[in-house]
Amino acid sequence: MEAARAMAQGIENADHDAEVRCLPMADGGEGTARALVDATGGSMRAVPVHDPLGRPVEGHFGLLADGTTAVVETAEASGLALLEAKERNPLIASSYGTGELMLAAVRSGAKRIIVGLGGSATNDGGAGMLQALGARVVDDRGCDVAPGLAGLEQVASVDLAPALHALDGARIVVLSDVENPLVG
Repeated sequence: MEAARAMAQGIENADHDAEVRCLPMADGGEGTARALVDATGGSMRAVPVHDPLGRPVEGHFGLLADGTTAVVETAEASGLALLEAKERNPLIASSYGTGELMLAAVRSGAKRIIVGLGGSATNDGGAGMLQALGARVVDDRGCDVAPGLAGLEQVASVDLAPALHALDGARIVVLSDVENPLVG
């Protein structure tokens, strides 16, 4: 916001009749929820979640002023910043905490969830997120797969019905500023 205020001051100095409005911005990673909450007069909500390695942490999501739109950052519960460099291992890192944030948002009344994908420490294709929402992601013996990328190789079936029920009809909007092909 400091840079925005400096630019606004420059514009106002050059044109005294100019109307300038500064709004925070983010790219879908860290700070996205706060930027949208601040711009709309919403609030941040704290919730207990799990980090990419399954440890309990306090996460946050934003609830916009309309009371029905939530903003969830993947980075908040499943992000690189939650791990030390030596802990960064996509084979075991899970997006489970992101699903926990989404579930908390729905339980707080959200009917639309904006999910920012930036800053993630996971490569599990959202399997952990789905599991947190109640989906069954199982191997060929009907057992839950292991967290992280390593578990994806074992997936034989996914039952999304419990997750869809948990989302209670909420619309999901994804924010991403990159293209990541699944393979190659």
